[in-house]
Amino acid sequence: MSRVLIVDDEPDIRELLALTLGKMGLSVDTVGTVADARSRLAASHYDLALTDMRLPDGEGIQVVQYIAESGLDVPVAVITAYGSTENAVAAMKAGAFDYLAKPLSLASLRSLVKSALGVHEASAATPLPGARLQGESPAMQEVQRLIAKLARSQAAVCISGESGTGKEQAARSIHELGPRADKPFVAVNCGAIPETLVESEFFGSKKGAFTGADADREGFFQQAHGGTLFLDEVADLPLAMQVKLLRAIQEKTVRRLGAAQEEAVDVRILSASHKNLAQLVADGAFRQDLYYRLNVISLAMPALRELREDLPRFIGALLERFAGSERPRLSPEAVQALLGYHYPGNFRELENILERAVALCSDGMIEPVDLQLRAVEPAQAAGSVPSASETLQDYLDRVERSAIEAALTQSGGNRTQAAKLLGVSFRSLRYRLERLGMKEG
Repeated sequence: MSRVLIVDDEPDIRELLALTLGKMGLSVDTVGTVADARSRLAASHYDLALTDMRLPDGEGIQVVQYIAESGLDVPVAVITAYGSTENAVAAMKAGAFDYLAKPLSLASLRSLVKSALGVHEASAATPLPGARLQGESPAMQEVQRLIAKLARSQAAVCISGESGTGKEQAARSIHELGPRADKPFVAVNCGAIPETLVESEFFGSKKGAFTGADADREGFFQQAHGGTLFLDEVADLPLAMQVKLLRAIQEKTVRRLGAAQEEAVDVRILSASHKNLAQLVADGAFRQDLYYRLNVISLAMPALRELREDLPRFIGALLERFAGSERPRLSPEAVQALLGYHYPGNFRELENILERAVALCSDGMIEPVDLQLRAVEPAQAAGSVPSASETLQDYLDRVERSAIEAALTQSGGNRTQAAKLLGVSFRSLRYRLERLGMKEG
């Protein structure tokens, strides 16, 4: 029998929760303070904890932090006052699994408990990085580590990165490694929906709600019920729709066009954009409240140029995918061209390059002409011809060192700005400076 700890200073709430969970076949213990919660968690094993945010001797977030700092394998959800989304977001950043808003919906409570216990069962085995995102470079290893961690949570995740860096693949990996893996994954390209149809596409419609609505129709939220809704290019949503999306996420209910009643939906929200959402908020082009609700946890996808160590692996895997057992060989000049290219289109561009090359090559050999690479800007081409005496790694290091030096010169030695110019994270730049033996200044 799974055990649940309820932390709330209101006896009526404790009794309601205990009765509801007891009917689900769960064993329930209740306490009314942070101190008592810590004592119970230290003395006994629990499969789930529910805590109110406001307690006589502190805040519910302290219970969340205690569980995280103690390394306890206990999913924890917070109960917060209506409209206090900021508190719920802070709790989820601290490690909370999900949140419930007062007045409590028993249907939402049951759904949350089922999801939480599914997470606990899934955590018994160490999650393995999804086959979708492979690589041994430090940047990709960090992405895989974060994905495995995020898969256990129900917090909203906002995935950032340039076009073609695999944001949807990261979202699918989070879904497939989590407790909702056997439920739907619905991916939505927010920029591809006409503005006049966006509300009915998201929330569904009733028969006769508008001209052409000849039957009841489910929206994306209903299709993803129990699973994950992935909002790709979320920055392209119209402002009017952003308001309605925010309410649906906060209240966990939607109303179909033409319907009189709202219906409960249980979805995990993942979103992505290649645009700078924080800058769009500052410019008034994206709602700040929706940004904070979507961006509870951030995941940055590295550009392909940050994954040079993994390029041979990616190239080999793609050639095998496109050609199978008749995989063509790469001439030395083609290898040099592929390893020295900048890949402004990232993984998607690499896929297109190799698929095209497989189709164009002759006699089982891919030559540079078959790759049809874009012209490289002069700044990117510096040192593009390797000397006869240097190895491939020496050549790549020389090109990388030249690019970093140019960015540091352009930024006046400001490493944060240099990282932006190079299109890499500050952490990645520091790693590269250390690897190349360059002084950080």
